[in-house]
Amino acid sequence: MTQAPSPAAPRRGHPQARRHARHRALLAAGAALLAAGLTACATGSPADGSSGSGSAPQVVVTTNILGDVVEQIAGDEAEVTTLMRPNADPHSFEISAQEAALLDDAELIVSNGLGLEEGLQQHLDRALDGDATAVVAGDHVRVLDYSSADAAGAPDPHFWTDPQQMIAVVDAVEAELVRVPGVDAAAVRANAEAYRGELSALDREMAEAFATIPEDRRALVTNHHVFGYLAERYDFRLIGAVIPGGTTLASPSAAELSELAAAIEEAGVPAIFAESSQPDRLVQVLASEAGVRVDVVELFTESLTEPGEGADSYLTMMRANTERVTDGLSR
Repeated sequence: MTQAPSPAAPRRGHPQARRHARHRALLAAGAALLAAGLTACATGSPADGSSGSGSAPQVVVTTNILGDVVEQIAGDEAEVTTLMRPNADPHSFEISAQEAALLDDAELIVSNGLGLEEGLQQHLDRALDGDATAVVAGDHVRVLDYSSADAAGAPDPHFWTDPQQMIAVVDAVEAELVRVPGVDAAAVRANAEAYRGELSALDREMAEAFATIPEDRRALVTNHHVFGYLAERYDFRLIGAVIPGGTTLASPSAAELSELAAAIEEAGVPAIFAESSQPDRLVQVLASEAGVRVDVVELFTESLTEPGEGADSYLTMMRANTERVTDGLSR
């Protein structure tokens, strides 16, 4: 049986060819719309009630030292934004209007408290007066008061110089972060437990290093009062600070410099320490005032640095300071 020949395809440009082309285009467009609709259904609001936008929960942290610690706890479970830039001064740094708005939208805010974030307090107060969930680290540590007469009775916010105090901060952040919608609580708990182990190891390393410093040289002089917690934890004497009070925004008088110089000479310390984010001019002046040879050693105490500058994480910062203090006082 002979098969009838197939009709010839319409020529390009022929009206029938144009109708076929339009038909194919409509079919393709319909298929694309159907695929888009199916995709939207697949990525809509999940059953757990999270937004479905695919974005991670937002955590905003004020200082970069706390920011690094919170990042270790959060891991991949939250997007952590740190407001304080590397090498900044927590007592005086400020933020833009856009950065301030982040505080209002955050699922969790983590701050130091204890009067540290002086240039940021108005924004924190506004955010905390709203519905924001917050961890104020100073509410969870064992707070020490400044020991110096010029700041006596005021709470010391520099608790991070004692790694054991930071374990309490990790506990507090963990407790709030696991309650944030969209966070894998098991992952956060595992991260927190691992980081507590890191802090305990750091504490042991610091104790072993400081134990090698001769007893008569276990004395600290810094550019401002920052080592109260470290001194208590590892049995140092605090001789004094170049800048009076607990803030870097103050300045010493000539009489205060002279009094501190006399104390340094009497203590016989071989080194005094200057914060890396502050000019060391005053410390250099004090060294010359003392009338004895005193080395000025730079430490990282108030801020982390950019990567490659010596203190780009809390653990790195503390290990660098431990080595420099040990070397400086053992000469």
